[in-house]
Amino acid sequence: MGKWSNIAAEKPFKTANGGNPPAKTGIFADIKNDLIAMAGEFIGTILFLLFALGAVQTASTNTSATTSSSSDDQAGTAPTGSDSNRLLTYYYVSAAFGLSLFATASIFYRFTGSIFNPSVSLALCLVGAVKPLRFILVSFAQMIGAIVASAILDGLTPGALVVNVGLSNGTNKAQGLFIEMFTTATLVLSVLMLAAEKHNLTPFAPLGFGFTLFIVMLFSIAFTGGAVNTARAFGPAVIQGFQPYHWIYWLGPTLGALLATAFYIFLKAVKYWQITPGQDSTDASDAPQIHPVISNKSRNRANSDTTAANRDSTNGPTGHQAV
Repeated sequence: MGKWSNIAAEKPFKTANGGNPPAKTGIFADIKNDLIAMAGEFIGTILFLLFALGAVQTASTNTSATTSSSSDDQAGTAPTGSDSNRLLTYYYVSAAFGLSLFATASIFYRFTGSIFNPSVSLALCLVGAVKPLRFILVSFAQMIGAIVASAILDGLTPGALVVNVGLSNGTNKAQGLFIEMFTTATLVLSVLMLAAEKHNLTPFAPLGFGFTLFIVMLFSIAFTGGAVNTARAFGPAVIQGFQPYHWIYWLGPTLGALLATAFYIFLKAVKYWQITPGQDSTDASDAPQIHPVISNKSRNRANSDTTAANRDSTNGPTGHQAV
Protein backbone atom coordinates (compact mmCIF):
# COMPACT_ATOMS: atom_id res chain seq x y z
CA MET A 1 0.00 0.00 0.00
CA GLY A 2 3.00 2.34 0.39
CA LYS A 3 4.43 4.27 3.28
CA TRP A 4 1.58 6.83 3.31
CA SER A 5 -1.29 4.33 3.37
CA ASN A 6 -1.67 4.00 7.15
CA ILE A 7 -1.12 7.59 8.21
CA ALA A 8 -4.83 8.25 8.77
CA ALA A 9 -5.11 5.07 10.86
CA GLU A 10 -2.21 5.86 13.18
CA LYS A 11 -3.10 6.21 16.83
CA PRO A 12 -2.72 9.64 18.38
CA PHE A 13 0.32 10.28 20.55
CA LYS A 14 -0.17 9.51 24.24
CA THR A 15 1.70 10.76 27.27
CA ALA A 16 3.36 8.47 29.83
CA ASN A 17 0.19 8.26 31.92
CA GLY A 18 -1.93 7.37 28.87
CA GLY A 19 -3.56 10.77 28.38
CA ASN A 20 -3.48 13.10 25.41
CA PRO A 21 -0.65 15.65 25.30
CA PRO A 22 -1.54 19.16 26.42
CA ALA A 23 -2.65 21.51 23.66
CA LYS A 24 0.01 23.97 22.55
CA THR A 25 -0.65 27.59 23.34
CA GLY A 26 0.94 30.86 22.40
CA ILE A 27 1.68 32.67 19.17
CA PHE A 28 3.80 29.80 17.82
CA ALA A 29 1.33 27.05 18.74
CA ASP A 30 0.56 26.28 15.09
CA ILE A 31 3.85 27.36 13.58
CA LYS A 32 4.21 24.29 11.34
CA ASN A 33 0.90 24.89 9.60
CA ASP A 34 1.59 28.61 9.51
CA LEU A 35 4.83 28.00 7.62
CA ILE A 36 3.10 25.61 5.22
CA ALA A 37 0.42 28.22 4.56
CA MET A 38 3.16 30.80 4.06
CA ALA A 39 4.88 28.60 1.46
CA GLY A 40 1.56 27.96 -0.28
CA GLU A 41 0.73 31.66 -0.42
CA PHE A 42 4.20 32.41 -1.80
CA ILE A 43 3.81 29.92 -4.64
CA GLY A 44 0.15 30.77 -5.21
CA THR A 45 0.86 34.50 -5.43
CA ILE A 46 3.64 33.88 -7.93
CA LEU A 47 1.35 31.82 -10.16
CA PHE A 48 -1.59 34.20 -9.82
CA LEU A 49 0.43 37.29 -10.71
CA LEU A 50 2.66 35.60 -13.28
CA PHE A 51 -0.32 34.81 -15.49
CA ALA A 52 -2.31 37.95 -14.66
CA LEU A 53 0.62 40.30 -15.21
CA GLY A 54 1.59 38.23 -18.23
CA ALA A 55 -1.72 39.22 -19.77
CA VAL A 56 -0.92 42.88 -19.12
CA GLN A 57 2.45 42.43 -20.82
CA THR A 58 0.74 40.66 -23.72
CA ALA A 59 -1.73 43.51 -24.12
CA SER A 60 1.05 46.07 -24.27
CA THR A 61 3.10 43.98 -26.70
CA ASN A 62 0.42 42.95 -29.18
CA THR A 63 -1.83 46.00 -29.34
CA SER A 64 -1.27 49.72 -29.61
CA ALA A 65 -1.41 49.84 -25.83
CA THR A 66 1.07 52.63 -25.42
CA THR A 67 0.56 55.47 -23.02
CA SER A 68 0.65 59.13 -23.78
CA SER A 69 2.07 60.03 -20.38
CA SER A 70 5.70 60.81 -19.69
CA SER A 71 6.30 57.29 -18.47
CA ASP A 72 5.53 54.13 -20.44
CA ASP A 73 5.87 51.69 -17.52
CA GLN A 74 2.10 51.18 -17.27
CA ALA A 75 1.42 50.69 -20.96
CA GLY A 76 -0.57 47.52 -20.39
CA THR A 77 -3.06 49.21 -18.08
CA ALA A 78 -3.22 52.65 -19.70
CA PRO A 79 -3.71 51.99 -23.42
CA THR A 80 -4.22 54.61 -26.10
CA GLY A 81 -5.36 54.33 -29.67
CA SER A 82 -8.93 53.87 -30.81
CA ASP A 83 -11.85 53.60 -28.43
CA SER A 84 -12.30 49.94 -29.31
CA ASN A 85 -8.63 49.23 -28.64
CA ARG A 86 -8.78 50.81 -25.20
CA LEU A 87 -11.99 49.03 -24.21
CA LEU A 88 -10.71 45.71 -25.52
CA THR A 89 -7.49 46.08 -23.54
CA TYR A 90 -9.39 46.95 -20.35
CA TYR A 91 -11.68 43.96 -20.82
CA TYR A 92 -8.83 41.59 -21.69
CA VAL A 93 -6.70 42.52 -18.69
CA SER A 94 -9.65 42.48 -16.26
CA ALA A 95 -10.75 39.07 -17.51
CA ALA A 96 -7.19 37.76 -17.22
CA PHE A 97 -6.95 38.81 -13.58
CA GLY A 98 -10.33 37.33 -12.74
CA LEU A 99 -9.61 34.04 -14.48
CA SER A 100 -6.11 33.81 -13.03
CA LEU A 101 -7.46 34.32 -9.52
CA PHE A 102 -10.18 31.71 -10.08
CA ALA A 103 -7.71 29.16 -11.45
CA THR A 104 -5.02 29.57 -8.80
CA ALA A 105 -7.48 29.98 -5.93
CA SER A 106 -9.10 26.70 -6.94
CA ILE A 107 -5.73 24.99 -6.54
CA PHE A 108 -4.67 26.49 -3.20
CA TYR A 109 -8.06 27.14 -1.58
CA ARG A 110 -8.15 24.10 0.68
CA PHE A 111 -4.86 24.63 2.47
CA THR A 112 -3.96 28.31 2.27
CA GLY A 113 -7.34 29.96 1.73
CA SER A 114 -6.12 31.36 -1.62
CA ILE A 115 -5.60 34.84 -0.22
CA PHE A 116 -2.81 36.25 -2.46
CA ASN A 117 -3.61 39.73 -1.14
CA PRO A 118 -2.38 41.42 2.07
CA SER A 119 -5.63 43.36 2.41
CA VAL A 120 -7.64 40.12 2.41
CA SER A 121 -5.19 38.68 4.94
CA LEU A 122 -5.73 41.72 7.18
CA ALA A 123 -9.52 41.34 7.07
CA LEU A 124 -9.34 37.62 7.85
CA CYS A 125 -7.07 38.40 10.79
CA LEU A 126 -9.42 41.07 12.11
CA VAL A 127 -12.42 38.71 12.08
CA GLY A 128 -10.43 35.92 13.71
CA ALA A 129 -10.25 33.56 10.73
CA VAL A 130 -6.46 33.90 10.58
CA LYS A 131 -4.16 34.18 13.60
CA PRO A 132 -1.82 37.22 13.84
CA LEU A 133 1.36 35.23 13.19
CA ARG A 134 -0.07 33.63 10.06
CA PHE A 135 -1.26 37.05 8.89
CA ILE A 136 2.29 38.40 9.15
CA LEU A 137 3.84 35.37 7.47
CA VAL A 138 1.43 35.10 4.55
CA SER A 139 1.44 38.87 3.94
CA PHE A 140 5.22 38.79 3.75
CA ALA A 141 5.03 35.80 1.40
CA GLN A 142 2.55 37.61 -0.82
CA MET A 143 4.75 40.68 -1.16
CA ILE A 144 7.84 38.62 -1.96
CA GLY A 145 5.83 36.44 -4.31
CA ALA A 146 4.71 39.52 -6.23
CA ILE A 147 8.32 40.61 -6.68
CA VAL A 148 9.36 37.14 -7.83
CA ALA A 149 6.45 36.93 -10.28
CA SER A 150 7.39 40.30 -11.76
CA ALA A 151 11.05 39.31 -12.03
CA ILE A 152 10.18 36.00 -13.74
CA LEU A 153 7.89 37.79 -16.19
CA ASP A 154 10.61 40.35 -16.90
CA GLY A 155 13.01 37.56 -17.74
CA LEU A 156 10.56 35.53 -19.81
CA THR A 157 9.30 38.28 -22.11
CA PRO A 158 11.21 40.46 -24.58
CA GLY A 159 11.46 44.16 -24.06
CA ALA A 160 10.90 46.19 -20.93
CA LEU A 161 8.37 45.19 -18.31
CA VAL A 162 5.28 47.43 -18.63
CA VAL A 163 2.82 46.09 -16.07
CA ASN A 164 2.95 48.81 -13.44
CA VAL A 165 -0.19 50.54 -12.20
CA GLY A 166 -0.75 54.27 -12.20
CA LEU A 167 -3.36 57.00 -12.32
CA SER A 168 -4.67 57.83 -15.77
CA ASN A 169 -7.48 59.61 -17.62
CA GLY A 170 -7.11 62.66 -15.37
CA THR A 171 -7.67 60.79 -12.10
CA ASN A 172 -6.28 62.67 -9.09
CA LYS A 173 -4.77 61.09 -5.99
CA ALA A 174 -7.86 61.40 -3.83
CA GLN A 175 -10.04 59.82 -6.48
CA GLY A 176 -7.53 57.03 -7.00
CA LEU A 177 -7.32 56.41 -3.27
CA PHE A 178 -11.07 55.96 -2.86
CA ILE A 179 -11.44 53.92 -6.04
CA GLU A 180 -8.87 51.50 -4.65
CA MET A 181 -10.64 51.54 -1.28
CA PHE A 182 -14.10 50.69 -2.61
CA THR A 183 -12.94 48.10 -5.14
CA THR A 184 -10.76 46.36 -2.57
CA ALA A 185 -13.60 46.44 -0.04
CA THR A 186 -15.83 44.64 -2.52
CA LEU A 187 -13.23 41.95 -3.16
CA VAL A 188 -12.56 41.50 0.55
CA LEU A 189 -16.29 41.28 1.28
CA SER A 190 -16.63 38.50 -1.28
CA VAL A 191 -13.95 36.53 0.58
CA LEU A 192 -15.59 37.11 3.96
CA MET A 193 -19.07 36.18 2.78
CA LEU A 194 -18.12 33.27 0.53
CA ALA A 195 -15.15 31.72 2.35
CA ALA A 196 -15.11 32.89 5.98
CA GLU A 197 -18.85 32.28 6.25
CA LYS A 198 -19.74 28.60 5.85
CA HIS A 199 -22.70 27.66 3.64
CA ASN A 200 -23.52 25.68 0.51
CA LEU A 201 -21.62 28.10 -1.74
CA THR A 202 -18.39 27.97 0.26
CA PRO A 203 -16.79 25.17 -1.85
CA PHE A 204 -17.34 27.36 -4.93
CA ALA A 205 -15.83 30.48 -3.34
CA PRO A 206 -12.87 30.73 -5.80
CA LEU A 207 -15.35 31.28 -8.63
CA GLY A 208 -16.87 34.17 -6.69
CA PHE A 209 -13.42 35.65 -6.03
CA GLY A 210 -12.59 35.59 -9.72
CA PHE A 211 -15.84 37.17 -10.87
CA THR A 212 -15.61 39.86 -8.19
CA LEU A 213 -12.06 40.81 -9.17
CA PHE A 214 -13.12 40.87 -12.82
CA ILE A 215 -16.02 43.24 -12.26
CA VAL A 216 -14.21 45.67 -9.95
CA MET A 217 -11.27 45.86 -12.36
CA LEU A 218 -13.59 46.68 -15.24
CA PHE A 219 -14.32 49.86 -13.32
CA SER A 220 -10.96 50.71 -11.77
CA ILE A 221 -8.44 49.78 -14.45
CA ALA A 222 -9.14 52.89 -16.53
CA PHE A 223 -8.47 55.19 -13.57
CA THR A 224 -5.95 53.53 -11.21
CA GLY A 225 -4.68 50.58 -13.22
CA GLY A 226 -6.87 48.26 -11.15
CA ALA A 227 -4.47 47.17 -8.41
CA VAL A 228 -7.04 46.09 -5.78
CA ASN A 229 -4.04 44.48 -4.10
CA THR A 230 -0.98 46.07 -2.51
CA ALA A 231 1.21 43.14 -3.55
CA ARG A 232 0.12 43.50 -7.19
CA ALA A 233 1.18 47.17 -7.15
CA PHE A 234 4.37 46.60 -5.13
CA GLY A 235 5.90 43.72 -7.09
CA PRO A 236 6.11 45.41 -10.51
CA ALA A 237 7.13 48.70 -8.88
CA VAL A 238 10.22 47.03 -7.40
CA ILE A 239 11.29 46.05 -10.91
CA GLN A 240 10.11 49.10 -12.85
CA GLY A 241 10.25 51.90 -10.29
CA PHE A 242 7.80 53.53 -7.90
CA GLN A 243 5.26 56.21 -8.77
CA PRO A 244 5.36 59.34 -6.56
CA TYR A 245 1.85 58.43 -5.38
CA HIS A 246 2.55 54.73 -4.84
CA TRP A 247 1.29 55.14 -1.28
CA ILE A 248 -2.33 55.16 -2.50
CA TYR A 249 -1.93 51.47 -3.39
CA TRP A 250 -1.11 50.77 0.25
CA LEU A 251 -3.55 53.06 1.99
CA GLY A 252 -6.50 52.52 -0.36
CA PRO A 253 -6.63 48.71 -0.12
CA THR A 254 -5.99 48.86 3.62
CA LEU A 255 -8.96 51.21 4.10
CA GLY A 256 -10.98 48.89 1.88
CA ALA A 257 -10.15 45.93 4.09
CA LEU A 258 -11.23 47.89 7.18
CA LEU A 259 -14.46 48.99 5.50
CA ALA A 260 -15.36 45.46 4.41
CA THR A 261 -14.52 44.10 7.87
CA ALA A 262 -16.73 46.70 9.57
CA PHE A 263 -19.66 45.85 7.28
CA TYR A 264 -19.13 42.12 7.86
CA ILE A 265 -19.15 42.62 11.63
CA PHE A 266 -22.36 44.63 11.29
CA LEU A 267 -23.98 41.84 9.28
CA LYS A 268 -23.01 39.32 11.93
CA ALA A 269 -24.33 41.57 14.68
CA VAL A 270 -27.78 41.83 13.07
CA LYS A 271 -27.81 38.05 12.35
CA TYR A 272 -28.14 38.53 8.60
CA TRP A 273 -28.88 34.83 8.05
CA GLN A 274 -32.22 35.28 9.83
CA ILE A 275 -33.40 38.08 7.56
CA THR A 276 -34.10 35.82 4.57
CA PRO A 277 -33.69 32.27 5.90
CA GLY A 278 -33.09 29.34 3.63
CA GLN A 279 -31.44 31.32 0.84
CA ASP A 280 -28.77 28.66 0.31
CA SER A 281 -31.06 25.71 1.01
CA THR A 282 -31.48 22.96 -1.57
CA ASP A 283 -34.40 21.36 0.26
CA ALA A 284 -37.58 21.40 -1.84
CA SER A 285 -39.69 21.83 1.27
CA ASP A 286 -38.17 25.29 1.78
CA ALA A 287 -39.60 26.49 -1.53
CA PRO A 288 -42.80 28.58 -1.46
CA GLN A 289 -45.91 26.43 -1.41
CA ILE A 290 -48.10 27.70 -4.26
CA HIS A 291 -51.67 26.40 -4.60
CA PRO A 292 -53.10 26.51 -8.13
CA VAL A 293 -55.79 29.11 -8.77
CA ILE A 294 -58.99 27.51 -10.15
CA SER A 295 -61.78 29.56 -11.70
CA ASN A 296 -65.39 29.10 -10.55
CA LYS A 297 -66.31 27.52 -13.91
CA SER A 298 -63.48 24.99 -13.65
CA ARG A 299 -64.34 24.31 -10.03
CA ASN A 300 -68.04 23.69 -10.91
CA ARG A 301 -67.04 21.38 -13.76
CA ALA A 302 -64.74 19.43 -11.45
CA ASN A 303 -67.49 19.14 -8.84
CA SER A 304 -69.97 17.91 -11.50
CA ASP A 305 -67.50 15.28 -12.70
CA THR A 306 -66.93 14.13 -9.14
CA THR A 307 -70.70 13.91 -8.46
CA ALA A 308 -71.33 11.92 -11.64
CA ALA A 309 -68.50 9.53 -10.83
CA ASN A 310 -69.89 8.96 -7.35
CA ARG A 311 -73.43 8.32 -8.76
CA ASP A 312 -72.13 5.78 -11.27
CA SER A 313 -70.21 3.93 -8.61
CA THR A 314 -73.38 3.81 -6.46
CA ASN A 315 -75.88 2.72 -9.12
CA GLY A 316 -73.60 0.20 -10.79
CA PRO A 317 -72.94 -0.19 -14.52
CA THR A 318 -75.51 1.03 -17.02
CA GLY A 319 -76.23 0.50 -20.73
CA HIS A 320 -73.94 -1.87 -22.60
CA GLN A 321 -71.64 -2.01 -19.54
CA ALA A 322 -74.38 -4.00 -17.71
CA VAL A 323 -74.58 -6.68 -20.44
